[in-house]
Amino acid sequence: MKKLRVIAMADHREELLKGLLKLGCVEISEPDDKLADPAWTALLKRGTSALAETRTELADVNTALAAIKRYGQVKDGLFIQRKAVSEQEFLSTESAERAKAASQKVGGLLQELSGLQAEETRLLSRQAALRPWIPMDLPLEREGTAHTVFRMGVCPGATDTGAIRTELAAADAAAELYEINADKQQKYYLLILHRSEEEKVQEILRPFNFSATAFQNVTGTAAENVEELDRKLAENRRRQEAATAAIVQSAEDRDALRMYVDRLNAEASKETGAERLLTDGTIVFFEGWVPAENLQQTERLLEQMGCAWDAADPTEDEIPDVPVKLKNNWFTKPLNMVTEMYSLPAYDNVDPNPLMAPFFILFYGIMMADMGYGLLMILAGLIVGKKYRPKGTMGHMFGLMTLCGVSTFIMGAITGGFFGDFLTQVVKLTTGGDFALPALFTPLNDTLMILVGAMALGVVQIVTGMAISFVRKVKRGLYLDALFEEVTWWVVFAGIGCMALGVTNLVLYAGIVLILAGPVITGKGFGKIMGIFGSLYNHVTGYFGDILSYARLMALMLAGSVIAQVFNTLGAIPGNIVIFIIISMAGNALNFALNLLGCYVHDLRLQCLEYFGKFYEDGGKPFRPLAMQTKYVDIE
Repeated sequence: MKKLRVIAMADHREELLKGLLKLGCVEISEPDDKLADPAWTALLKRGTSALAETRTELADVNTALAAIKRYGQVKDGLFIQRKAVSEQEFLSTESAERAKAASQKVGGLLQELSGLQAEETRLLSRQAALRPWIPMDLPLEREGTAHTVFRMGVCPGATDTGAIRTELAAADAAAELYEINADKQQKYYLLILHRSEEEKVQEILRPFNFSATAFQNVTGTAAENVEELDRKLAENRRRQEAATAAIVQSAEDRDALRMYVDRLNAEASKETGAERLLTDGTIVFFEGWVPAENLQQTERLLEQMGCAWDAADPTEDEIPDVPVKLKNNWFTKPLNMVTEMYSLPAYDNVDPNPLMAPFFILFYGIMMADMGYGLLMILAGLIVGKKYRPKGTMGHMFGLMTLCGVSTFIMGAITGGFFGDFLTQVVKLTTGGDFALPALFTPLNDTLMILVGAMALGVVQIVTGMAISFVRKVKRGLYLDALFEEVTWWVVFAGIGCMALGVTNLVLYAGIVLILAGPVITGKGFGKIMGIFGSLYNHVTGYFGDILSYARLMALMLAGSVIAQVFNTLGAIPGNIVIFIIISMAGNALNFALNLLGCYVHDLRLQCLEYFGKFYEDGGKPFRPLAMQTKYVDIE
């Protein structure tokens, strides 16, 4: 990375930001450190932008797309099929205006639909309140006569109407109670009483939890009002259907809206960059980062814009702030998924992808080890990659699936596995003969050999990690650390091998001497003695545990093979080829799904703990340049 400092004329700001957006290789840094310095704030202020307006418009377009998907029953499927467009079409004003008009149209329809739905809820609520009073033919606005009061009210559903009437008769009250309707929750009453008896009747009804009901601004009977509400609801639903149909019709603008979403995301990225610029109204200034490989094209743009600029290597103090961009080829790029899931390397550390790719892909193939599963992985990776062209993590995942599928197929050919012993069982069921695919070794018959081989591969990867650590320490001048941390234990490993082969014990003795010498030379005082025991314990248990972890290569290979064979055997029991295929495919599908994830998790653990632990320093900040990051289209 190169540290970039740029000064440009303020009236060139938009053109400069658009140029940087097209280049897609410059990250503009936040100016917080400058704004914290009074010397800078006295001269320059943070730039303004239309970011808020862009995000608001982006939210509106996304809302329109969601409405089209919901009401139009449009399904994207598992993957979004990206459409290839030219840069001219992507930046077309006509296309943007069409999408904006479609977004506003759908937004207006949604607003109308929301109002209609709220109105429908209100009408249904009023109708539900009026429906129990339909049997009453008294107009609801009638409250009584000169000498009588008409009062509607409710009591709990368990209320005894006869008891109320008895109480009214016993008090000789000039009142009559009519039960209009009843349901599980309430009973609905009409009470007619003399005005002079109103207070007396209220006291009688209070123990029965009588609650008065009134309908404000309502005329006519309950039945008439319910009928009118039915007409309003029918009209409301007709208008809702019309609004919904109009939204569905807008599906023809879906591609334009999608492309506009990508364009607005690019615009939002540009406006975010604009907010990171410092300006005094005449000039703009920013600092940022550009990969050294893209510096030349960046220089050409800056010169075209008449900018004053400077590019320099980061200083030692700036190392923690330098963003990290991994350099990849077709083979190592899919491993970005693993590295980004763990953590990016520190800027002054090594790129782990080329160092990890051979081991990760090989180990995955060893654990899965089946030609049938490998073919499925290869086909899935190639078909999805070619048809949908996914990017980012999803693109890395299917790229990695393809590479691991090749490894799985090769290991399956070596171990003679094709959906377990599927072909063996098919031949046996159809012809009664014996058949087996050729194999160098099989998980069930050569388990011990596979275990030893797995741990041998573990030794190779651990020693590779130590070698990387050794080179890095030597480059930094940490010669003693390299000698006593890596070289010492290489000598010990070689000594154990020589002793096991009966060649000599001298190499092991030399390694022991180095183990004892390390803490004595590098330690101080009593720490020299304690360092010897600490070094022995930590390294012996650490290396032994790490190497033993690679037994999972054998364990998963064995488990996958056994599960596949168990399902094949179960399917073969009825002796019917059709039943066999059904049971075998169902069981193998389950086994494949479990192993697809399980092998990835265990492979990831071996890389991140056993391997990375030897040399890897994480904590890198991802490189986030000002660029057109698209979701729905590919710009060609």
